[in-house]
Amino acid sequence: GLALSIPAVVSAMGFTAGGILAGSLAAKMMSAAAIANGGGVPAGSIVALLQSIGAAGLSAGAQAALASLGPLG
Repeated sequence: GLALSIPAVVSAMGFTAGGILAGSLAAKMMSAAAIANGGGVPAGSIVALLQSIGAAGLSAGAQAALASLGPLG
């Protein structure tokens, strides 16, 4: 379900355990976020959230929430 596919998609975008891959969609998103915010990527932004998922996967709570969706989760 979604709990398994979300980390795979996030990783394919370039958000990985080792950081954001150069030249990836993730790198472009990070650059745009940094430019829009004066040089930094704000905590809680979509880029920060996706990097967190790429680095550590989904939390147990997020996995449980997705699983509660039934066949979609």
